[in-house]
Amino acid sequence: MACRKKETFHRFPGASASILYPVLLLILLGCGEKSPQQPPPPPAVTVAQPVQRVVTDFLELTGNTQAIYTVQLVARVAGYLEKVFFQDGQIVKKGQPLFLIQQNTYEASLRQAEAQILLQRAQLDYAQIQLDRYLNLLPQKAAAQTDVDNWRYQRDSARANLQAAEAQRDLARLNLSYTQVAAPFDGRVDRRLQDPGNLVGAGENTALAQINQIDPIYVYFTISDLDLARLMKRAQGIPGQGEAAKWLVFAGLPNEEGYPHQGRLDFASISLITTTGTLLMRGVFSNPAGKIFPGLYARVRVPVEKKLAFLVPEVAIGNDQQGSYVFVVNEKNIVERRGVKTGPVVDNLRAIEEGLQGKEWVIVKGLLKTAPGRQVTPGQEGAAPPGPGSPQSPGPRKAGP
Repeated sequence: MACRKKETFHRFPGASASILYPVLLLILLGCGEKSPQQPPPPPAVTVAQPVQRVVTDFLELTGNTQAIYTVQLVARVAGYLEKVFFQDGQIVKKGQPLFLIQQNTYEASLRQAEAQILLQRAQLDYAQIQLDRYLNLLPQKAAAQTDVDNWRYQRDSARANLQAAEAQRDLARLNLSYTQVAAPFDGRVDRRLQDPGNLVGAGENTALAQINQIDPIYVYFTISDLDLARLMKRAQGIPGQGEAAKWLVFAGLPNEEGYPHQGRLDFASISLITTTGTLLMRGVFSNPAGKIFPGLYARVRVPVEKKLAFLVPEVAIGNDQQGSYVFVVNEKNIVERRGVKTGPVVDNLRAIEEGLQGKEWVIVKGLLKTAPGRQVTPGQEGAAPPGPGSPQSPGPRKAGP
């Protein structure tokens, strides 16, 4: 009620100033008093119970891609480089011509070797005829034994010379084939290292280009001794050998989300690296389009085992110096910190391996407004808050953010 000073003076017209001033002061002080301020209600949060599902436990590792085959193409014969049949960086097929080295010298050598074969075959035929003639004359005492032995020697020598001439022809034919350098397999050829007109292969093997087979492609990575023990237990052997070679492995490149590439383990080193306690392993992946280049950094995921686990939204998990944790609401609507051991991510949910029993109400929204020991108003989406003592079933109220 508002104070009215004039009415106060009219009611005490004869009062002295010593009495009026204290009375007036008390009236003014009473008019200035306000009602005490009510404390704010507990902050509203959204809670949810963990979801139980079968999840796959993975090992998440890092590795590098590498071509399954890498070959340095060299000039195996000497001559001038005449032609180059590819564009730098081109995808080529097995047997496709890539380089042509001067051929006329080797064609002439082949013709020379073939002529030598004709000569040696003629000498062999002549020596055989003479040997047969003297063998017929020997019983009639018309030929000496030394003549027979001489023509037998001539026949055998001609036969050996014919075989040597045939070997020279094969070598000449092989050298002629070396003048055409072809792709040894399907792959991608690097830039050429020699231009047409250069003398190659003179005195030493001259590198012409490098070619990689990248379909399939390898991903090498290392695994710790503890993770190796887990993997061997599930694989019942060393992954990459026998039936364990069917073990799946997934990979993702730096510009990709998740692990879109699926392959299999096909190799494990025979010993661990003593300085790091890790084992080198390899996965092989299909790469038909050639989009995965050798030397790329890759994220690798190796499945270990499937098991039941509780899952909570990823946003509900915090981390501090003590490790990972979640905030749960107890029966008195008081926030408690619960330390947890996290597992893999499944559809934006994080698996909790240890720390939850499955019936807790975990705070998933409003985490910035809470702290351990603070009272909150919990509720689910579209539900009202529960009363004290019943946090297991929040009422139909939409909780604040």
